[in-house]
Amino acid sequence: MDSVTSAVEDYAKAIYALETRADGGAVSTNALAERMGVTAASASSMVKKLDTLGLVRHVPYRGVQLTPEGAKVALEVIRHHRLLELYLAETLGVPWDRVHDEAEVLEHVLSEELEELIAAKLGHPTHDPHGDPIPTRELEIDEGPRTALQELEPGVIGVFVRVSDADPSMLRYLADRGIFPGAAFAIVDKQPFDGPVFARFGDSDEVHVLGGDLARAMRVEVTTE
Repeated sequence: MDSVTSAVEDYAKAIYALETRADGGAVSTNALAERMGVTAASASSMVKKLDTLGLVRHVPYRGVQLTPEGAKVALEVIRHHRLLELYLAETLGVPWDRVHDEAEVLEHVLSEELEELIAAKLGHPTHDPHGDPIPTRELEIDEGPRTALQELEPGVIGVFVRVSDADPSMLRYLADRGIFPGAAFAIVDKQPFDGPVFARFGDSDEVHVLGGDLARAMRVEVTTE
């Protein structure tokens, strides 16, 4: 679709992310404006353009949702973004707290041919450096576990599977402590009133103190053993 600009792609991607957070529910203009860092009027204007392009539909009194075509646009740019993040991290050695900003720029200009070359070079990966799932070539995606570490109680064990890449300082904090997706964890303690979570990761006996914002950004898969 020739009329799909980088701005349109960014909005489609943002709506997709907000829909996912809302379990597929409609997205309000105010929520979209906050995520995009623009005024509600600017977001409303872009939503009208997306509607004209057939990428969103209005849900009365609730907001907008992506149409199948809109979801396709969002997932295509997400595939580009996450493949680029992994390529930058694994092939070029770019730290995982920096790949997001670089991929934000490159995702809009990546050709389909180069996308396939990168995917093949990486062995057709399923997840990016932060544990986020990469849409398939057919633009199918399995969002996987959505349980936040902050929701768990002492004694729970499992695997740390993904973390939001929105705050580079959080990623640096985890990297400095050797905590990456794929690490087993055990909750040791948790303070009340949205206090920090105390947890061990991997085979280490060291207990890490994770503040509420960071613990909410970390997604885990709980195990029963």
